Formats: sequence, structure tokens, C-alpha cells
Amino acid sequence: MSDGLTNGGMAAGKANKHLTPRSPRTALEPDTVEMPPSRRSKRARHPFVVIGNAIITLFILAAVVAGFALVLGKQRFDAPGPLAEDRVVNIPRGSGIRDISDVLMRDGVIDQPWVFVGGVLALKARDDLKAGEYQFKAHASLRDVVATIVEGRVVAHQLTIPEGLTSEQIVARLLDDDILSGNIKEIPREGSLLPDTYNFNRGMTREQIIQRMQQAQQRVLKEVWDRHSPDLPIKTPEQLVVLASLVEKETGKPEERTRVAAVFVNRLKQRMRLQSDPTIIYGLVGGKGTLGRPIMKSEIEQPTPYNTYQIDGLPPGPIANPGRASLEAVANPARTRELYFAADGTGGHAFAETYEQHQRNVARLRAMEAGDQKDQAPADAQPAASPPAAAATAPAPPQPQRRAPARHNQNTQNQNTQTAR
Repeated sequence: MSDGLTNGGMAAGKANKHLTPRSPRTALEPDTVEMPPSRRSKRARHPFVVIGNAIITLFILAAVVAGFALVLGKQRFDAPGPLAEDRVVNIPRGSGIRDISDVLMRDGVIDQPWVFVGGVLALKARDDLKAGEYQFKAHASLRDVVATIVEGRVVAHQLTIPEGLTSEQIVARLLDDDILSGNIKEIPREGSLLPDTYNFNRGMTREQIIQRMQQAQQRVLKEVWDRHSPDLPIKTPEQLVVLASLVEKETGKPEERTRVAAVFVNRLKQRMRLQSDPTIIYGLVGGKGTLGRPIMKSEIEQPTPYNTYQIDGLPPGPIANPGRASLEAVANPARTRELYFAADGTGGHAFAETYEQHQRNVARLRAMEAGDQKDQAPADAQPAASPPAAAATAPAPPQPQRRAPARHNQNTQNQNTQTAR
């Protein structure tokens, strides 16, 4: 009961407190309620949350910077470069992306290596960069530069080998070309190289060029031999190359090749010696190709394995590397009965079926030479070199006459000299 009174007294006290009389103005004002003190969430104060918020902020900032850099880099990647004029630059083998950028920077092709590196990485082309010799156009953009290297558009060089050179002369030319690399193990077999124009890149080895020339010769020889005339007095592709090398050395005029070939073929059919001056020279100097002076009468009579004045039939091997045209001329010679040809004084030849006709052609040549010598001043008395002028003759004509002065093959620059006929 006392507890009841106590609770009742407390309630009455609170009621009396709320009923405390206030002034009318105070009574109209709202009661103020005290707010509990604010507290931050324990989750918001967690370290992982703080770190996460920082990372997100940094990521957003980095994305903004990266986007700005990407836009700026793309503009510079496509902008014209600093190169004032076309330039050839060699990128060595084994160069990495930084090495390549240094080379391009040093040669003035680019002026922002970091944009070059970034562009290569963005294009995922790092493993596609190729060594080689490249020509970059003036003001080439970084995109153009990268595309040129990735696609391997290297500078193509050309090597032209004229018809009628010996293998030793061809090797000398290859050794003189400083764009090629490497040594040559041995001089290729005579007649095994095809004269032609070959494209190659800087750094290609000389042995590789020789292999290409040999493969080309084998391919062309097979094509020509498959279409050769069936009544030829030669039985193998190798013999065709031998006879074609004689034709190559005897004339430099394309329209005469089939007629010169016909003269040799007709003589072989009649078992006449070929009597070709270039075989004398090859028997004396071999692969050097040139005698450097007129042939002497004693050398015509000097036996060598190649001297067709002294041997029957073909020499034992080619005396030069014939071109396709000479191979085709021998495979399908002109249909004539001609057995002789002599220089006509105009750079060509006069052909004859009989020895008497041939002698008249030689006499006309002598008269032309005599007239030319009279018209020349004493200082010019030495006859100048003229285009090829060979003269195949009968094996045993009575008292053969001496024939034209020194000849010069415009293809090989090593053609014959003065000989007895």
C-alpha cells in the first residue's frame, strides 16, 4: 500500500509540474525537446570502407587522366611527323621497341618516342615490328611509321646480271655489292646461273642470291628443253647450255641469235668444227672472260679442251652463263642452210651458205675497214671497239684470210679479238 502511495505521489508531482502556471505568451510557444547526440555509423568508420572510397576516387581520377591522354595521344599519333624529306632508315636485327624508337628519333623520323611506344602497345603490334631497311616519306605520321614497320615494307634493291658473263665475273659483281652480306664459298659451275634482274633486301646474303640464280636457271632450262626442236644434234639440256653460251658470246643482237644458232647447229649436223673465237679465249683465260688483246695466230692453233678450232663438236662445258633468249634460240634455231657469218661493219653479221659467199662478205668488211682507217687521223689509227662480230668458217678452207679487228660484246664487255679465218 505504501508503494501505491509512493507511485501515486510521484505521478501527482509530475502532473503538478506540467500544470505549473505559465504566462499566456509562454504557453503559446512550443515545448523544446532535447535531441539525442548524433553518432556516425560504425560501418562508415570501418578502414576498408575508407580505403575503398579512396580507391574509387583514384580510379575515377585515373580514368579521366587516361581518357585525356588517349585523346591527346591519338591526335599526336595521326599528326604529320617532323621528317622534312624522304629518308631511308635501317633497323638492325634484334632491335626491341625502345631500340627502334631510339633509331627513329635519332634519324628524325619521330620526335615523340613515348607516343610511338604507346601507339605500338595500343595496337598490340609489339611482336610484329620487323627489322629491315625502310623508306619513310616526308612528314610521315607515327601511324604511317608503325604501319610501314609492321607490314615489313622494306626497300627493294635490284641487281642486274647481263647475259654472257662467266660465273667468276658474276661472283666478282656480287662481292662488289655492299648491300649484300656474307661470303661466297665457291665459284658456281659455269652456265649454272641465269642472267636476269633480281630484287633483294638489304642484308640478303650473296649465297642466297646465287641460289636464286641457280634455281631460276634450272626452271628456265627445263621450260626451254621441253619445247626444243626434235631434230637438234644435241641430246641433253647440258649440251643445250654449252651451245647457247657460244651463241651468247658471238652476238649481242637479239634478232641474230636464232641465225647464229642455226649456223652452229648446221655445222654440227655436217660434222664441221664450230671454229668460234670465244672458245679460244675461254681456253686461254678461263672464267676471267677477257683476253685484253687480239687473239694471235699461234693461239688459234694452240690446243685447249675448249678451242673449237682444234676439237670436234662442242667444248666440254659452257664458256659463259647464257640468258633465256640464247637458250631458246638454240632450242629452236632458224631454218636455214647457213654455215658462215662475218661482221658486216654495222654491228651485225653477214651470213652465208657457202665459203665463196663468206669470202665475199669478208672482202666487203676489209674494204670498209680500209676506208675507215684512211678517214681517221694518225692518233685515231687504232680501231675502236665495235659490237659483236663473230665469223664461223669452214674447217679447212684454202688459205683462210685474217678477219675483223677487235670486237666488243655490248652485253659482256669481254668479246673477241682479231683472229685468222
